[in-house]
Amino acid sequence: MKNSPFILSFLFASMSLPLFAASKPKTPPIVLPVVQTIDIAYLSQELTPPTETLSNLDSFLASKGVEGAELAISDNNTTGQFTHQNFVLHKFNIPSDGNVGEAFKQNILTKFHFVITNLNAANTLEISDLAANSDTLLLDAGTFDDALRNEQCRQNTLHLLPSRAMKADALAQYMMKKRWVKWFLVVGNTPEDTLFANALKRSAKRFGMKIISEKKWEHTFDTRRSAQSDISVFTQTDDYDVLVVADEQSLFGEYLAYRTWLARPIIGTQGLIPTAWHSTHELWGATQIQHRFQDLAKRNMQEQDYGAYLAVRAIGEAATRTKSNELKTVQDYLRSPQFTLQGYKGNPLSFRAWDGQLRQAILLAAPRSLVTVAPIEGFLHPKTELDTLGFDQSESGCHWR
Repeated sequence: MKNSPFILSFLFASMSLPLFAASKPKTPPIVLPVVQTIDIAYLSQELTPPTETLSNLDSFLASKGVEGAELAISDNNTTGQFTHQNFVLHKFNIPSDGNVGEAFKQNILTKFHFVITNLNAANTLEISDLAANSDTLLLDAGTFDDALRNEQCRQNTLHLLPSRAMKADALAQYMMKKRWVKWFLVVGNTPEDTLFANALKRSAKRFGMKIISEKKWEHTFDTRRSAQSDISVFTQTDDYDVLVVADEQSLFGEYLAYRTWLARPIIGTQGLIPTAWHSTHELWGATQIQHRFQDLAKRNMQEQDYGAYLAVRAIGEAATRTKSNELKTVQDYLRSPQFTLQGYKGNPLSFRAWDGQLRQAILLAAPRSLVTVAPIEGFLHPKTELDTLGFDQSESGCHWR
């Protein structure tokens, strides 16, 4: 019986089937990218409400800063989706009567390489010393003290907010531009007021201002309201261009406006203020981050929020650029000339090699408007105009230890 064409085709297909199956390529296994985790500790302490208040218009915030860190973590992880990195924020908020040093030793020391602190100057210095012999980089997002950038500087600590000297220099530059060179300085009674007054005196000397009179505010909280009529008498002095106020706790400064003997502008901690951040700032994309922060925190961004935001973003930028979560790699890049950070202030921000201070522009703002941004045009520097604010390398008293 002859083979039919159908049978021959079937036999041929049956014979070739094993050969076809054997030559079929295998599907390679799916290999998922390794995700780097960057853990960041955020250490803060609840603030105590002041016993003396000037106004009930501004609500007291027991904690400022953490929302800025949370916003920055979100931004870091947006980029981390493409670089296969995951940023995690671990928050430690110590009660106002708690021991910050003990909490740091128990919960953070040896457990985290990257630590953001939002503390006062004394606690910041204590934490820096506790971490001196550990693999820890501290990013100070809470202080303005010049001493921490000079004689009390620590090599394991970077500073995100501008120092008082930087703020005072920003004011002095603008006063020099306006030719308001004769200053009447009024200083409050707190230690912080004295520190800011010292920074103002340094800036006055540096930029050729003349302090024609200096007075200490002596009125107490209990008598301040009845003393409003005395402000006219208190401010009688030789002629001056501008009244400069050092009142960081806002205990009396707002009472000076419209009550002075002479009709003069007010600058310093009230009136025209130098600040790292302000709700009126809308330049260089600032409106976008202002709205995003308001959606998150249901309030306006404060300086400490901005400092914490920059701290987390600085770690994120360095980790992304180096593709690493190793302390030494990230830290070396943060301190290198290659590192820059966009801070919604026009010029890129970077850390000064001699004291760990983040160089940045200073906003000069009135209560409801941004007046200008320092450094003021015309103030030059051989490297960057941002170094015309604060202690330049030749002026620095920082000797790393």
